[in-house]
Formats: sequence, C-alpha cells, structure tokens
Amino acid sequence: MVDASVLVATLLSSGADGLWCEEVIGESFLLAPHLAIIETLDVLRRLELRGEVTALEAASAQSELRLLDVELLSIEPFADRIWQLRHNLTCYDAWYVAIAEAFECPLATLDRPLSTAVGPRCEIRTPG
Repeated sequence: MVDASVLVATLLSSGADGLWCEEVIGESFLLAPHLAIIETLDVLRRLELRGEVTALEAASAQSELRLLDVELLSIEPFADRIWQLRHNLTCYDAWYVAIAEAFECPLATLDRPLSTAVGPRCEIRTPG
C-alpha cells in the first residue's frame, strides 16, 4: 500500500527517499485509492510550475505512472472508516489508512506526521 508521495518520489527517483520508495514499490503488490493518481499528477504539475522539475521530467513521470501496476480502489467500501478517522486525519489520508487496515498491510508514505497520527490501526512505514 503506497500513497502519492511514494509514487512521486519513485517516478522522479529523488534522492534517498526515492531509493526507499523504489524498494517499497519493488517488494509489494501495490494498492491505492483512485485518488492517488490525480494526487500524483497534481504534485508533478506543481513541481513543474515551481521549476523544481523540467517539463520533460514531469511528462516522463506522468507516462511512467501509467505503467505502474497499481490496483486502484473506490471509496465505497472504506467510506465509514474514513469518516471515523476525520478528527485525526484528512479524508484523503484516511482513505489510504482505511485501505491498509482492510488489507492488513503497511502503508508506505513520506508523510512523517501521518506515521505518528492517532487513530490508524495499520503499520505506517516511512524511510529511516
């Protein structure tokens, strides 16, 4: 189970975090909410607009994103759990957590504050 931060870092191969993300993606079956794709595209867009990546790098990452074997899951089976987590997590983060909980798998993220949040009943993995 990976979130958009892991997808972006993998696609851009950005430093030590990018290497960690590539390892995570290489070792597991990938699950994510449908939201992950648009979140990833939006991050790539922002990075390009800020000049942190070139248009070519962003376009290449977007193309590679379509090649990743990620099973995308709809919100319906997870909506109640997402709502339960609303006081401690954004609904976006809660969707990732709810999926990881349902599949009893760890959630890989670069979002270190998420890894210390109260409420999730899944393992949350970050680099280091």
